[in-house]
Amino acid sequence: MSLSELCIDTTLRCGQSFRWRKISDEWTCTLQGRILSLRQDPSHLHYRVTWPEYQDALPTPPTRRVTDELNQDDTEELVRRYFSLNLDLGALYDQWSKSDPNFQKKAPEFKGVRILSQDAWEALICFICSSNNNISRISQMVHKLCNHYGPLIGYIDGEPMHDFPTPKSLTGKNVESHLRELGFGYRAKYIANTARVVALEKPSSWLESLRNPRHSGPGLSSSAGSSNPTYKGAHEALLSLTGVGPKVADCIAQRDYKFGKSKAKTFNKAMMGALGVVYG
Repeated sequence: MSLSELCIDTTLRCGQSFRWRKISDEWTCTLQGRILSLRQDPSHLHYRVTWPEYQDALPTPPTRRVTDELNQDDTEELVRRYFSLNLDLGALYDQWSKSDPNFQKKAPEFKGVRILSQDAWEALICFICSSNNNISRISQMVHKLCNHYGPLIGYIDGEPMHDFPTPKSLTGKNVESHLRELGFGYRAKYIANTARVVALEKPSSWLESLRNPRHSGPGLSSSAGSSNPTYKGAHEALLSLTGVGPKVADCIAQRDYKFGKSKAKTFNKAMMGALGVVYG
């Protein structure tokens, strides 16, 4: 795995995920019931996994089949899926560079950047935390959320490592007030309300059903679920949740592509709809 196909130093610190921490020469995070540590050299991506001592106590025990002759787990599959390693990033960079002079100019500075295939619930809550915030403070909030509501997986250098909390674990009557005490501010209400909706009012697979939306085809109502939603349908479904707004990358679109350039500080509905066509 060359650095041009994946650069974890750039990918894990660019504001997609807020739970990875660099300890010595390794990036470490709890993912799906295990502690995952990653290290990269010019030609290989190395991973090390630490399992919890009591897996049965986890909300969703990880896949780990143990026999007298074989000790197998799904960590390599998880790593491949998480970084979308089935995609040829070099070929995509070439394609985008030919289609977009701006990308061609910027790409050499940011090789090996991949979009992470994160857990939908984690991504939702983390980006609610991102409202009017910076990466450092978002990371602190997410760390507190895991420490107070996520299951303990193990320890790294004596420090407890907790997985991301489930929607159900954030539905208690005192969650909102406790999160306010922890410094979440108005986001505390958004997180508590969203957890309640996802855990108690929606089907268990509702969030995952909004993945990989297509821009064509029939729409998806905000209360429906579909394995193949349209971009517009997935957008509307997410907007039904408290604390989720039509946040778009207007600074990049305006600065680099002169898109929707106006005196307004935020995009109006027409501009957002147009960006939906671009990004969807």
